[in-house]
Amino acid sequence: MESSISTSEAILEPHQDVEFESHEAAYSYYKDYAKAVGFGTAKLSSRRSRVSKEFIDAKFTCIRYGNKQQSDDAINPRPSPKIGCKASMHVKRRQDGKWYVYSFVKDHNHELLPDQAHFFRSHRNIDPLKNDVGRRRKNLAAVSKLFSAYQNVDFLEGYMRNQHDKGRSLALEEGDAQVLLELFMHMQEENPKFYYAVDLNEEHRLRNVFWVDAKGMEDFSNFGDVVSFDTTYFTNKYKIPLVLFIGVNHHIQPTLLGCALIADETVYTFLWLMQTWFIAMGERAPQVLLTDQNNALKAAVAAVFPNTCHCFCLWHVLEKLPRHLEYLSLWQDSLMQKFDKCIYRSWTEEQFEKRWWKMVDKFHLREMQWIQSLYEDRKQWIPAFMKDISFAGLSTALRSDSLSSSFDKYVHAETSLRDFIEQYKAILEDRYEEEAKADFNAWHETPELKSPSPFEKQMSHVYTHEIFKKFQVEVLGAAACHLKKENEDQVSTIYSVKDFEDNQNYMVEWNESKSDIYCSCHSFEYKGYLCRHAIVVLQMSGVFSIPSKYILQRWTNAALSRRPISNKLDEVQSKVRRYTDLCRRAIILSEEGSLSQESYNLALSSIKEALKQCASVNNSIENDVRPNTLVTHAISGVEGHDQCVNAPEDKAPDPRMTNTTKTSQSVEAALERQLNENNATRRGKVSGTLLICMILDDNILIYKGIGKENHQYLLL
Repeated sequence: MESSISTSEAILEPHQDVEFESHEAAYSYYKDYAKAVGFGTAKLSSRRSRVSKEFIDAKFTCIRYGNKQQSDDAINPRPSPKIGCKASMHVKRRQDGKWYVYSFVKDHNHELLPDQAHFFRSHRNIDPLKNDVGRRRKNLAAVSKLFSAYQNVDFLEGYMRNQHDKGRSLALEEGDAQVLLELFMHMQEENPKFYYAVDLNEEHRLRNVFWVDAKGMEDFSNFGDVVSFDTTYFTNKYKIPLVLFIGVNHHIQPTLLGCALIADETVYTFLWLMQTWFIAMGERAPQVLLTDQNNALKAAVAAVFPNTCHCFCLWHVLEKLPRHLEYLSLWQDSLMQKFDKCIYRSWTEEQFEKRWWKMVDKFHLREMQWIQSLYEDRKQWIPAFMKDISFAGLSTALRSDSLSSSFDKYVHAETSLRDFIEQYKAILEDRYEEEAKADFNAWHETPELKSPSPFEKQMSHVYTHEIFKKFQVEVLGAAACHLKKENEDQVSTIYSVKDFEDNQNYMVEWNESKSDIYCSCHSFEYKGYLCRHAIVVLQMSGVFSIPSKYILQRWTNAALSRRPISNKLDEVQSKVRRYTDLCRRAIILSEEGSLSQESYNLALSSIKEALKQCASVNNSIENDVRPNTLVTHAISGVEGHDQCVNAPEDKAPDPRMTNTTKTSQSVEAALERQLNENNATRRGKVSGTLLICMILDDNILIYKGIGKENHQYLLL
């Protein structure tokens, strides 16, 4: 009998009379049979002769063959398709070199899916165009069980037609995979909430790897409104194919929300990565996701995050200009001026359209494909189209100004995977220490006022130090601005503001009834706080406090609060003042309480009692608060057999918010353990060690040490 069967012929059930030329031919036969019946396949084992070293035995199974290896009480058990199915085909080699069916088990203990079989990974190398399109549409509901995030039929069909990922794998040096595994094991020993996932190709080789530490998941719960997906190290052909998910905290510091090593830039890779990251973040999507302009990324983000605003980071676009327009070098300076004016000086969408086509015609760019793509995607990167979007400082015109560039000191063109892994913990420690220092300064110091401006005084009690310093520059810069009323109607007033510092004119639109203000410099959209041009308009309009809708909670001292701040400005300021005052008093209490055992016991007793009473009061006021609510807004009213995931099977919990629901007894016990470790019995302050105890509503955040050598943190 033929060793391979055409898909157009009837697929015979395996039996002992079937012969094959090789064990690969036997596996091909079993796959054809499995596709017709409706299940996925896997190679369970094979054996070579000790004498000839040739293959003499092989066993192929259903992907649901066998059972999970973990015990029921394993920490973060890996999701697995194995449910004890016995279906298999065992083949052996005869003396004449022919292979035959030694044993065959037909029965399965699960539902078979012949109409959806082409979605199993073992069958995806077959041309999907040969499949009936009508049948795929008819069975979309069943397909969605396998691809829960991908709801668009046409997109799925395009994805299947363009798939060419078979055999692709990570370009790793010898031993790199072992180093990765050791890192994951070590990180999970330190914190069981460490998350990682592995994607294998059909040859069971590493194709894509993702991981994120518990602090990254915690940071996403607080600062997941805007996230940058940085592919710089991959697209610029660095030695390691590294991509990063980066956020920004309330001190304008980068936060690492996930790392990945990827084999390619195909739609499949980005789909897998985005879906994996989405799961790791507790199935919460960012409000804004910034990426490079890439068609595969556009498709993946649209499929996994349909409600997320997908934008292109400005520096990604501008960085490509010289390369794409190199042939216009003689006119490059003039072109760049026009391009800059078109992007940054267009107040309305109509103004952008007019300037864009004028520029395109002047430099004969209409037929250039890249320029065409920029125009088609204009709503994803042109500021004039982004009045209602906040980028929290993650989208800049130059990479050197971006928060992503802070990782450049760790990753260079020749950095190997081993080098990066050795530095990975140092990267995390540096991030933690920088945040701890910024928190410490915020609790210990009051910002210095440099003007009598009511705006400056107002925000000195609200913003973190880093944001306040930047806002303070805008307040002082308002003195160098002169405004002129251009137009007024029943709804709004438009002003022209001359900024003498950069010698530019800006347009500001002010709607007093709604307290809406827009400036053509787009400072609020890109940085998250109002600019000097808006401030001078507010002053001249008789408004002497920043409208609450333009105070982002993510930039305030209460950014980590589990409850959103209300829309009344006096409540905003009162909440932040109370918050900051408690932080400072907690520091003083920790310093005094650590001087003797007696003072320690007194301080600890007071903390326990205060914690119980505060929790009781807050719960009685609002006992239906959901702790995993993402507070990032402005202050206002796949198939399993080839993927290994080390994470809980259920929705990943928010590590910080989950801890807020602990009972008082568990909080006290954890506090006692931590303080015992901190050697609370010492008499006298120890040089280089500082205990910071910060009360966050019903949480206690303890920082031990500001020095890098002894820095630790614990969130109870």
